[in-house]
Amino acid sequence: MFSDEASFYLSGIANRHNVRIWGCVNPREYREAQRNSPKVNVWCGQIHDRVIWPFLFTEKTVSSVVYLDILENFVFRQLEELQPHVLLQQDGAPPHWVTIVRSTLNDYFTGRWIGQAGPIPWPPRSPDITPLDFFLRGFVEDNVYRRRVSNMDDLKARMRTAIASVDADLLAVLDDALPMKYSIEKSYFQQ
Repeated sequence: MFSDEASFYLSGIANRHNVRIWGCVNPREYREAQRNSPKVNVWCGQIHDRVIWPFLFTEKTVSSVVYLDILENFVFRQLEELQPHVLLQQDGAPPHWVTIVRSTLNDYFTGRWIGQAGPIPWPPRSPDITPLDFFLRGFVEDNVYRRRVSNMDDLKARMRTAIASVDADLLAVLDDALPMKYSIEKSYFQQ
C-alpha cells in the first residue's frame, strides 16, 4: 500500500514542499500567495485498484504523535481484513521514521514496510514513483480548485468527492504501469 499526506489550503496555494519547477530559463515570474491560509491535511493510501478512504485532519503539522495516531486509530483498522498480505510504503518525511513510529510499524507490519530506516529501504528524494504523488495529488487538486473554495467545509467536501471519484479501473491501469515506471526510473534512485 502506498501512503502519503498532503495539505490543501483554503486559498488554493500549492504546497511548496511538493512543487518543483524545472526549466532552462528563469522567467522571473512570481505569484503572490496568501500567507498562513487555513488548511486541511489528508492522509491517503492506495492498494492496487482502490484508495483507502482519506483521513482528514486540521493539525498545523504532521508530527510523529499525529502520524502515530493516524496509523493506530485509522490506518491499521482499515487494513485489518487485508493483513498479513499488505506491505506499507511511506516516504522519508521526518515523522515517519522516529523510533516510536518505526517500532509500531515493526509490530504491525513485521518485515513488511518500506521507508527510511525500515526493513525495506525507500529511495530518498524519489516521491515521483508513487501513484499518490504522480497522479492522485494532482487529480484531487484539479478537482478541488476548479472553482474558488468558499470555506473549510466546502474544501473538505470537495476533497472527499474528488478522492471518491477515482474509479477502480483507473487505479488498476496505474498499478499495472508501475513496474515499467520503476524500470525506467531506477537509474535515478539513490540508496
